[in-house]
Amino acid sequence: MCGISGFISFRNNYINDEKKHKGIAVSMADALRHRGPDESGVCVCEHAVFSHARLSVIDIDGGKQPMKRTVSGHEFVITYNGELYNTDDIRDGLKMCGYKFTTKSDTEVLLCAYIHYGRECVNMLNGIYSFAIWDSMRQEVFMCRDRFGVKPLFYTETGNTLVFASEIKALFKYPGVIPKLDKTGLCELFAMSPARTQGEGVFYNIRELRPARYMVINKYGKRTVKYWSLNSHEHTDSYADTVDKVRSLVTDSIERQLVSDVPVATFLSGGLDSSIITAVAARYMQKQNKRLSTYSFDYEGNNEYFKPSAFQPDSDSVWVPRMCGEFDTLHKNLVCPTKKLGELLEQALMAKDLPGMADVDASLLYYCGEVKKNHTVVLSGECSDEIFGGYPWFRDKAAFERDAFPWCYDQTLRSSILKPAVAKTLDLSGYSKMRYFESIDEVPVYEGDNAEEKRRREIAYLNINWFMTNLLDRKDRMSMARGLEVRVPFCDHRLVEYVWNIPWSMKNKDNVSKNVLREAAKGILPEDVRLRKKSPFPKTHNPEYEKIVKGMLYDTISDPNAPILSLCDRDSIIRVLEGKADLGKPFFGQLMALPQFYGYILQLNYLLKDYHVWIV
Repeated sequence: MCGISGFISFRNNYINDEKKHKGIAVSMADALRHRGPDESGVCVCEHAVFSHARLSVIDIDGGKQPMKRTVSGHEFVITYNGELYNTDDIRDGLKMCGYKFTTKSDTEVLLCAYIHYGRECVNMLNGIYSFAIWDSMRQEVFMCRDRFGVKPLFYTETGNTLVFASEIKALFKYPGVIPKLDKTGLCELFAMSPARTQGEGVFYNIRELRPARYMVINKYGKRTVKYWSLNSHEHTDSYADTVDKVRSLVTDSIERQLVSDVPVATFLSGGLDSSIITAVAARYMQKQNKRLSTYSFDYEGNNEYFKPSAFQPDSDSVWVPRMCGEFDTLHKNLVCPTKKLGELLEQALMAKDLPGMADVDASLLYYCGEVKKNHTVVLSGECSDEIFGGYPWFRDKAAFERDAFPWCYDQTLRSSILKPAVAKTLDLSGYSKMRYFESIDEVPVYEGDNAEEKRRREIAYLNINWFMTNLLDRKDRMSMARGLEVRVPFCDHRLVEYVWNIPWSMKNKDNVSKNVLREAAKGILPEDVRLRKKSPFPKTHNPEYEKIVKGMLYDTISDPNAPILSLCDRDSIIRVLEGKADLGKPFFGQLMALPQFYGYILQLNYLLKDYHVWIV
């Protein structure tokens, strides 16, 4: 994985002042150095300047970027962040058309696919990616993002120039692009966050190319096209055939994503999703006479303080050794010290450019740093719960009856800390409802659905386009901040397309969560692991963490000049701090309860302070 950035203008010829524009591009690439610590490059073209910070994974010597190819006197240049999992298939097709390749990299294959197929090349891609291509023949820039937004791509416009980058921080390196927050941005931070409306960059005038879109920029302006979407229709396969198809798609996706020129590992919690990935990967590597490396995560003190809840019925500590023993993996259990959860809150904010899931982000940042010491590529189990219906709200009566995001029904806690005038101006509940109904209007409808199935399809769509996107964003930003590439096999679009139309009666057969996936795992997993109840990403249960973030927040608001106090009421924050922490009732998702809310407020303050944000 890598970091990409650049700028485009059809009123400027950048070659005329190459040194100046190269300097700006280098500055933008430097801001993304963590994403690509191995090498960097810049290319100045007529109307576009591209920069690249590279993390070497495939064809370490031959995959340097930006990559240029000249055809019939026309120059094509690409800057690319991602991995293609069907590189060989595309390369073989291009070879039959007469193309010759000088590297083994997927970058060269992607560039040639664009040269040959034009914009239609996006329909051929299986992978995670964001990229920009300067096309001198058509005199335009083509930018694209993968179907689920695994790889980020932000942009802004200043004057007649469009500026883009993998992360927002790099945009601020372009002259005149300043961190500002307006009403929409504040509503995103207080009403929606740590999730975020697709397309919104939160900062004023900063946008995000939405997943499954490409953008064409030329002298006439810019145009965005949605090249892929889910299609709702009747599922006609039998249950047995459905299980076989799911098994085939899952296995193929995992095996495709094991391709790498550097060692690959997996994150292993002992839950259904990570265990399937680990089992398939371990057997695949055993055929090559290799042992798979695995990593599990825990927190200091959790053995003492963990208490089962509806969201986390048991601990991973029993299940991880069970899987490691069964599949003979080279395993390492990583334990995050409690003090690190407070210390890394600011770094996690800087990694994401926005507040996130507080200690959940901070701990992932810590773990990724530890994994990076030995590995550059890992596979992770994100996205399974969103597509197979694993979350509680797929069954929750309230989710079916309320017109609201099921992971965040109540805005009361968020609103309670705002200054009264700010709360009235922002109207968090109204903003959340607006975004909710916008999303519901996008749901692809199948007329054959009954009312219950229709509603469950809506919940699934919200999960894929909001909750899953948030988790993917978190995973990308925390891992890439440590130069670690994380792949997500359950996010394969072929699998998602198929599972989208599997009826709930199959997904939840015999009232067993994710039954169709569990059945597909027969013969892959030991039976006790296959039937283990869902338990989410672990979090700290150590009361010391709450003490740490409470103390940090008290210290923060004791300063009358603390930036957060320009928006939030100090006495209201103190009332929240002095209230009893309801550790079993999250304010967002399954993991973020009151201690995480304290961490979130701290991250908001870091955002305003560290980025020198203007409120407009």
